[in-house]
Amino acid sequence: QAESISPVETNDEMRSWQAHEGMLQHQWMAGASRQSLDQLQAMHADRPLTSVRINNTDKPYNPFSHWIYGDLLEWCAAAGIPVWVSVANANCRDLLETLTRFPNLVTVLVGAHYVDALFIRPLLRNLPLAHLELSRYEVLGEVEALSREFGVDRLVYGSFYPRLQMGPILFYLHHLDLTEDELAAVCAGNVEEILAGRRK
Repeated sequence: QAESISPVETNDEMRSWQAHEGMLQHQWMAGASRQSLDQLQAMHADRPLTSVRINNTDKPYNPFSHWIYGDLLEWCAAAGIPVWVSVANANCRDLLETLTRFPNLVTVLVGAHYVDALFIRPLLRNLPLAHLELSRYEVLGEVEALSREFGVDRLVYGSFYPRLQMGPILFYLHHLDLTEDELAAVCAGNVEEILAGRRK
């Protein structure tokens, strides 16, 4: 709904789920409009947000650029709110050019595919507070290679549900050359640290 209709309306509907605190960790949707930023700021003033997600950046009229998303990203960086950004929906050049303008912003790059493998390493090298969500990253040997180069604390489990199923990436992660502690960090601990604001 946030991608095809409205992030603002989606957030309004998700507020009704707040009665289930403890069962769910809300991730609020962010759009390019001033209305979206105003909504998020009002929500944050009422109850601190732990993360926001930007998905719909694949349209020619809505690229992931600083001149469209700059106010939102600047506010998230100042407020210490991590931002999930869809690699599947954004141009790699836009990702790098935009996110390097906000060096204090913690980000999670979502939905990178094996076709994106050539630019994932440069992104992680140039964005020290960026983390890679692994739902579609099926490049043989690359998760272990990335963990050796950047540390497992830069990698997080994600399913990209409902686009993908939850099980396959969990199966994949459990068959990698990772220790139990490393696996626990990738599958849960890293995202808990990010949401708690302990990544700076």
